[in-house]
Amino acid sequence: MLFRTRIPGEGLSLIRDACNASYAIIRHNVRTYRSDGVVEVVKGKESAESELKKLEGFQTPEDRHEGWRYFIEKTDLKAGIDPTEATHRRQAALEIRESKALQETKTPIASSADPQR
Repeated sequence: MLFRTRIPGEGLSLIRDACNASYAIIRHNVRTYRSDGVVEVVKGKESAESELKKLEGFQTPEDRHEGWRYFIEKTDLKAGIDPTEATHRRQAALEIRESKALQETKTPIASSADPQR
């Protein structure tokens, strides 16, 4: 379902973006926090949500009980990319972002020794 929201100066670009953007469907385990990787990359948020519902519909009760779930994530990967390749690229991008975040949070350690003591 698309909501048509007018944003001053933006028009309907958010709706167009949701239709044209690619979305990765990712399988992960909520109990173990283990990712099973990208299942599929599709074009458009509605298509991604529809595919996610299909996957959940085919999921066995045992699989769900074990903690396996699906979620969608906006991506710059092309729709239809091989899921294994998509998983590798997504993991590499996550590692780069994590590394940058760690670099940004590192601060010089100030000397705690007080020479006046």
